[in-house]
Amino acid sequence: MGKPPKKRNLADKVRKAKTVTEIKNNPFEVKINRKKFDVLGRKTKHDVGLPGVSRSKAITKRKETLLKEYRQKNKTSKIIDRRLGEYDSKMAPEDKILQRFAMERQRSHDKKDMYNLNEEEELTHYGQSLAEIEQLNDAVGSDDETEEKGLLSAELTASHFGGGGLLRKKTSGEQKDEDGGQRAKSRQELIEELIQKSKQEKRERQVQKEEAQELTEKLDQEWKSIQALMVKKTSTGDQADKPQDKQKLEEYDMMVRELGFEMKAQPSEKMKTPEEIAREEREKLQKLEAERLRRMMGEEEVRDVAQRQSQTHMSADDLNDGFILDKNDQQTLSYDDGKWNITGASEEEEEDDGDEEPGDSGEEAQSDAEEDEEEVDAEEEEEGEEEQEDEDISDDEEEREDGHSDLESEQSDAEDEAPQEEAKPKKILSKEELKAQQDAAKAELPYTFAAPESYNDLKDLLRGHTSENQRLIVARTQKCNHPSLAAGNKLKLQKLFGFLLDYIGDLATKTPPDLATADKLIPELYGLCQMFPDTACKSLQRILGDAAHGMEEVLEDKGYAPLPTLDMLIYLKLTAQFFPTSDFRHPVTTPALLYISQALTKCPVRSLQDVTVGLVLGCLAVEYISFSKRFLPELVNFLLGILHVAVKDKKSLGYNVVPPFRGIGKHCDLLVLSDPAACNSWSKRAMPLSAVQHLELSSEVDKDHHRLSCLSTCLDLVKRCSLFYKDLPSYADIFRPFKTLLSNHLPVQMLPEVLHALHSDILEAISSATVTRAPLVFEKKKPIPLKLLTPKIVEILDYGKKRGSTREEKERERLKHKYKKEFKGALREIRKDSRFLAREKLNDVMTKDSERKRKVKELLGSLASQEGDWKALKRKKRK
Repeated sequence: MGKPPKKRNLADKVRKAKTVTEIKNNPFEVKINRKKFDVLGRKTKHDVGLPGVSRSKAITKRKETLLKEYRQKNKTSKIIDRRLGEYDSKMAPEDKILQRFAMERQRSHDKKDMYNLNEEEELTHYGQSLAEIEQLNDAVGSDDETEEKGLLSAELTASHFGGGGLLRKKTSGEQKDEDGGQRAKSRQELIEELIQKSKQEKRERQVQKEEAQELTEKLDQEWKSIQALMVKKTSTGDQADKPQDKQKLEEYDMMVRELGFEMKAQPSEKMKTPEEIAREEREKLQKLEAERLRRMMGEEEVRDVAQRQSQTHMSADDLNDGFILDKNDQQTLSYDDGKWNITGASEEEEEDDGDEEPGDSGEEAQSDAEEDEEEVDAEEEEEGEEEQEDEDISDDEEEREDGHSDLESEQSDAEDEAPQEEAKPKKILSKEELKAQQDAAKAELPYTFAAPESYNDLKDLLRGHTSENQRLIVARTQKCNHPSLAAGNKLKLQKLFGFLLDYIGDLATKTPPDLATADKLIPELYGLCQMFPDTACKSLQRILGDAAHGMEEVLEDKGYAPLPTLDMLIYLKLTAQFFPTSDFRHPVTTPALLYISQALTKCPVRSLQDVTVGLVLGCLAVEYISFSKRFLPELVNFLLGILHVAVKDKKSLGYNVVPPFRGIGKHCDLLVLSDPAACNSWSKRAMPLSAVQHLELSSEVDKDHHRLSCLSTCLDLVKRCSLFYKDLPSYADIFRPFKTLLSNHLPVQMLPEVLHALHSDILEAISSATVTRAPLVFEKKKPIPLKLLTPKIVEILDYGKKRGSTREEKERERLKHKYKKEFKGALREIRKDSRFLAREKLNDVMTKDSERKRKVKELLGSLASQEGDWKALKRKKRK
């Protein structure tokens, strides 16, 4: 029997693999990758690995690539072979030589052509050949005959300006002299010939010109003779239309002339910056103030004398050395019986005539005169042709100039007034007139003012002046202390705003209040507010905060507070004028509106004056909400209470009254008329604002008239509120008490017709409002399904692979997996590269250190041997 076959294991398979021949010497370099289990149909690629071999290959590759780059880093001493086709293995050596030779010839050819002027290429200048320019054969072609007068012939140029010699062309006479030995012409003879030729050419041009003119005149005459035959005869119908056409042409001409008379656009002046405007205004005021002070001090006459002295004439030849003639030798011009009377002038003229000597007359003068006459003749004909064109142009220019002649005359008159006034000799004022002028200057308002440092300074500055003068003082103070003129002016004007606010409050608290002055100062205050909005905001916040805290303190002490005074009402009005009232929140208008609401709610109404103040607050509240249409319940309740005060019968009202009003009580009949007949004598008019502070009603009729005015104002406010709130969903509910009160309780028959109209408008507006409200229901929502615990079954067809529901998801998963794999591989390679470089750097350092140690050891050895030799020599000398 044969031997049984041996069992083959994994080592036998590795031994028989192809890689066995490569690793015969070291079988321990083989790494076998064992698997947990075998899968049928799967091919394995990495059963056996050779980590040592792969590591050595990687190191060798890095030494060839990465290490070379590291060694050549920051080094530029490299020789690069740029020979054509040197590294091209496909080119034959003969082709390389031919291409290199051709390129070398091309380079040398380009360099030579740069400065090579012997080629056949033609050089040009402005498109003209330089060879043709050198021949100087250019013929001057000009239609203007006068341009030929200044040209010189070639012979004249050659004779006068060095044109002779070898380069000059020989004339026929000179050629004969050279050939036949005749005498050459002198220079004088040549010049005479040239003069004769030039004169002959001039005569020929003149003859040609005259012939052309005669032919032109003859042609014109013949044209006139046949022009009548070419005119087309028009029919009677066309002749009938001629007046209309003529009229149309006249209308067109009139329109053209009107356009000529229209105002032309004038260039505007340069836009000035606010700083420049403020500087000019201050300089203007300073100049006016200086003039006023001069007039007040009586220095006007001294200034005129100095001005007249400064206007004395000084000659251009004056040496300005103070020399003055004792006698005035200047002759004055005067008229005697319509003739000039100049003494001594005739004698001087005779002496001047005798001194004149006659000029020399020669051939040069005659030749000049002849040439001048010929030039004048040529120029006269040209001027004759230009005069007709100038006449047409001048007519158009005259028409254009007439359109603005009146405006220009007014401007010129205005400009000439000043020098004419200065030219007039001013008469000397007497002492009385001078004193009157000084008094007028003293009474005049100064033009410059210093900014007040305190409130008392402002009061002293404005005391004793009219309202208009006070406005002027504040305006001039602003202009003289503009922030752009000095560094501290901004703080001064900011203080001025606060002082003006306090001053307006003091004007309102006077008895009677000075509202006219306050009205004049408000525009100036507005200008300061626009210039310094932060300061204005803080000032009004301070005033509103103090008023609100004061009202709260009074309410805590007494339980009620009086309505705001006139100064506070003016501050509220200024707030609405200075700042926007439509903002949702504002640092000034929002506190002001809250203060108005608090006053309408907490302050009781106990007199007709309180009713007036409350209506003024209502007007201010309506002004505050006019743009934003913000709902203000305090205003609605206050207006309902005012109408309730005007109701006489207060039983079974059908509506509720909100504090500070009461349904029944002591002050519930303030607006009930005592005499219905007062309606007949009442007329609608605006209530004076002074009634807020002091209301004087002497008789019952006056009281009834004031009640009707208050009722008219209240109805007007109710109408405006109804228009503001008509878009609210609760409009009908808000104004239902007004409808009940106006239709059932207010005595309309006893009121004037104006109030009848307001009453009917309010009821019509309230009744016309449509109620669009749906009943309240729960919001319809889709029912939320219960959670199902049924497991989700996913069919798995291919185990061990990335799966997705769609092809795109599968591709995305595959790319993600590939990206992660490549990223990890790149990190691994980077780490290996860094370790390799670190190892090489360490080897370099170790090599350098060992080399240095070796050299140091050699030096120390040589020094020791020298020392031994020296000591041995020294011992020999001792012996």
